[in-house]
Amino acid sequence: MTLQTAALAPAARAVQVLGTDLTEKSLRLHLEGLPGVDAVGLDQRAAGLGTRSIKTTSKAWALDRVISLIDLTTLEGADTPGKVRSLVAKAVNPDPSDPSTPHPAAVCVYGDMVPAAVEALGPLKGLDAGGINVAAVATAFPSGRASREVKLADTADAVAAGADEIDMVIDRGAFLSGRYGKVFDEIVAVKEACRRPDGTYAHLKVILETGELATYDNVRRASWLAILAGGDFIKTSTGKVSPAATLPVTLLMLQVVRDWHRLTGERIGVKPAGGIRTSKDAIKYVVTVAETVGEQWLDPHLFRFGASSLLNDVLLQRQRVTTGHYSGPDYVTID
Repeated sequence: MTLQTAALAPAARAVQVLGTDLTEKSLRLHLEGLPGVDAVGLDQRAAGLGTRSIKTTSKAWALDRVISLIDLTTLEGADTPGKVRSLVAKAVNPDPSDPSTPHPAAVCVYGDMVPAAVEALGPLKGLDAGGINVAAVATAFPSGRASREVKLADTADAVAAGADEIDMVIDRGAFLSGRYGKVFDEIVAVKEACRRPDGTYAHLKVILETGELATYDNVRRASWLAILAGGDFIKTSTGKVSPAATLPVTLLMLQVVRDWHRLTGERIGVKPAGGIRTSKDAIKYVVTVAETVGEQWLDPHLFRFGASSLLNDVLLQRQRVTTGHYSGPDYVTID
């Protein structure tokens, strides 16, 4: 089977690695030819990085950086425009008692909530302009169980409504059954659906749902596959499956983007999502990023936390660093 080439431009990366022989066979040979992951070594490396501590001024810097890397998220069936407006208000002004508090990189919502988020942000929309992006989950999130036509329409509708970023889910069933070409083609097609009328693209984050991939080798293969097909970010999880983000899996994904950068000079983003709830845990990820790919990746264009409750804990820790005493949970808003 020859991979679809109608939307080859977003998947031009594959040509760098596979040449013009974009076939299922060549893709399989590449992915299954990747070196196996040393699981024991990976776990030990992640455990060692997780013991690092950050003190005083470095901790204050790290807390601010964590805030700036958050995709503040609400992905519940009961979401309403009012809840999204509250989320945006929190993103715009995370700590009303301290106007120096940085704001998150994005708010992440279901596609039908994008208009509410765009309206609430108003002139503050747009990370590149110093504001906040709107990210939308798409492609039948979180299961991915829908026809390709539905997934593409889902994506195109969110982009047309003003989403700056699309978080798509891969077809894990296809991946786990070895149909890499199907997954590749779908990512390419979704990337093309991110195209705006002016020729620019909404950024595409490809969710691997690593908790369902079972092995580190599968995580490595899926990471490479997502990058080859045109993903701008590789993302661990939907947050709806356990386990969600873990430090070893994120370390492995960072190693993949490091290797891709060494091979091509291109920087790909990484987004751990789900289960990261405390500043202590978030700082472990900051250390892991700095030690694996370098501090230049600690930028919202290259690293994000997908989280709904993390921001409150970071704000409380930030108040403690600033004032010298702990504030209670009543000092931060719920939404």
